[in-house]
Amino acid sequence: MNRRNFIGKTAAGAAAVTVIPRHVLGGSGFVAANDKINLGYIGHGKQIYTLLNGINRCKETVAVAACDVFESKMKAFVEVAKQNNADNGKNADIKSYHYYRELLENKDIDAVVIATPDHWHAQMVVDAAKAGKDIYCEKPLALTVSEGRAMVNATRKYDRVFQTGNMQRSWRDFRHAVELVRNGYIGDIKEINVSIGEPIQQCSLPVQETPAGLDWNEWIGPSLYRGYHEDLCPVDAKTSPWAWWRGYRDFGGGLITDWGAHMFDIAQWAMGMDGSAPVNFLPPEKPGQTHGLTMIYKNGVRMNHKLWGGEGDGNAVQFIGTEGRIEVSRSFLRTFPNEKLAKQDIKETDKRVYFSDNHYQDWVDAMKNRTRPISDVKIGHSTSALCNVANIAYELQRPLLWDAEKEQFTGDAWANMLLDRPYRGKWDYKNF
Repeated sequence: MNRRNFIGKTAAGAAAVTVIPRHVLGGSGFVAANDKINLGYIGHGKQIYTLLNGINRCKETVAVAACDVFESKMKAFVEVAKQNNADNGKNADIKSYHYYRELLENKDIDAVVIATPDHWHAQMVVDAAKAGKDIYCEKPLALTVSEGRAMVNATRKYDRVFQTGNMQRSWRDFRHAVELVRNGYIGDIKEINVSIGEPIQQCSLPVQETPAGLDWNEWIGPSLYRGYHEDLCPVDAKTSPWAWWRGYRDFGGGLITDWGAHMFDIAQWAMGMDGSAPVNFLPPEKPGQTHGLTMIYKNGVRMNHKLWGGEGDGNAVQFIGTEGRIEVSRSFLRTFPNEKLAKQDIKETDKRVYFSDNHYQDWVDAMKNRTRPISDVKIGHSTSALCNVANIAYELQRPLLWDAEKEQFTGDAWANMLLDRPYRGKWDYKNF
């Protein structure tokens, strides 16, 4: 029996009864004092501290476990997590693990937060689902389309609650922009411009000496082996710049996936295209260009990967309609020619989208109610797959026809070979 059921086999067990959670008995929204969701945090780079601060503020959660193959990073996280628990009135120690599968074997852990580099996501998600854990996984969901599909299938097979870290879906300005588009406030959408950085590149970094306390073989994990370099895994996660593993094949997908997982996601949401994708990918004419990819949806809407706007506009999405324009980023929401639309309330009679104003609490509520949160694994995969296909189009430098339902290219065997990647050694994300 697990920790959420009565233990009745012995007298000693009877004296140590675990109270059945109130929400299981029908008291929606009520959390008993001992009804905590025990969380294990895997991967202790910069992003994990943002997640810890946000998730641990939810009254139902408590951090109980940590896992990283870099000893110093794990120790640093454990100390922060202990203090974070105390600051939030939660009396719990943190158990440390070197191997994440040992963490997954702990029956007292209800859910995991995965914030590793992207090349680990698929294997860890599949293993977590098999172990009966609910999952919060950072974006972008997967390095390949095949990995993303396996993550969806494993999550569904084991009936897990999964939240993708596409937190912009829980931000007011992005939700408002999406609802303005969906309700025709700027007419019919003709074109979308997504301003983000460059696609994936090959890794040619020199090999450096591996720092003490870092199990580099386990950090590489399922990816093809290469030697250590500090750009891939900085020694101090809290003070170093962002690790640039995300820019290189075998570890990330460049800014196409890193920021595309956010901005293409908003474009897809606004178009009502979750679970779908453009059908035609047209790369820029000149080889080596890092922008200029055009993606065409079945309804004729064109989505362009291009830099637009002025200095400081940064990563953003621009919707161009027959009657106006909407531009949205993390720092602005602008509407043209009617500037008041940005602050105008959506009408009660208009179509609304899923409402969440706290990405972490939304996941917690979904775990309590056994429902699907705002950025369920299928949504995360849909966006991730679009980003993966965009990278393939840049690499092959030829037009590609994409069938989102079959998750295959039409008439291009070479392109289809890039929908997966080889796994090294003992790792096998397809075994579930």
